[in-house]
Amino acid sequence: MQSSKIEVRNIRKGFAKDDGTALNVVDGVSFSVRDGEFVAIVGPSGCGKSTLMNIISGFVQPDQGAVIIDGQPRNKPNAKGILISQHGSVFPWLTVRENLMFGLNGHAPANKAELADHYAAIVGLTGFEKAYPHELSGGMLKRAELARALVVKPEVLYMDEPFSALDALMSLRMRNELLRILAKERHTVMLITHDVEEAIHLADRIMVLSPRPTRIQATFDVPFAHPRRLSSPEAQELRVAILRELGVDSYGD
Repeated sequence: MQSSKIEVRNIRKGFAKDDGTALNVVDGVSFSVRDGEFVAIVGPSGCGKSTLMNIISGFVQPDQGAVIIDGQPRNKPNAKGILISQHGSVFPWLTVRENLMFGLNGHAPANKAELADHYAAIVGLTGFEKAYPHELSGGMLKRAELARALVVKPEVLYMDEPFSALDALMSLRMRNELLRILAKERHTVMLITHDVEEAIHLADRIMVLSPRPTRIQATFDVPFAHPRRLSSPEAQELRVAILRELGVDSYGD
């Protein structure tokens, strides 16, 4: 039996509005994630998905409840967990190689460069190690961000709509790239996404959040082996069930 890597215990979070009243965002969310599991979280726009992810990854403190990682309370970010957001995380003044070397503390300079080039190759950026972010396409930039997260060998990848700015074809390519990497390197992954098909394509388990203040409304296991055929009747049945939980009672989005 796989052990729990992440335990989220009765998380509650609210924010003060300009008029002095409270805006409740997260309302009693509890769940656990097994070591090596890929969990996707979907929910309506504005429901509190990103707030929940920021709490779990340590960037925001909850008003109540706790996040437990490997049996220890999570109070702040650390190198064991890396957040990849939709807003990007590379430094524009550094090359791809320099970006990848940035977090490699405790390594000799030659070893840093070797590791950086190794992970650039893993994500298909061989030949672009000396390129600056503005010289990369959108898809290549996402590859660099993924490599920058992986090079420090995090135990947990927190991904907040990382491919939302890409077109559909590039998003599919990046999802396949991520699956290829995860087949070689073990990581526990939490993904926030608005894209139900993306969740079905990638995750072992999908949690559906309610409108704000958010709670876990439903949970679905994804029992399909990789590579997955999203057009299969079983995948489409799961898609329809998730969309129904999101308030869409048809095959269209």
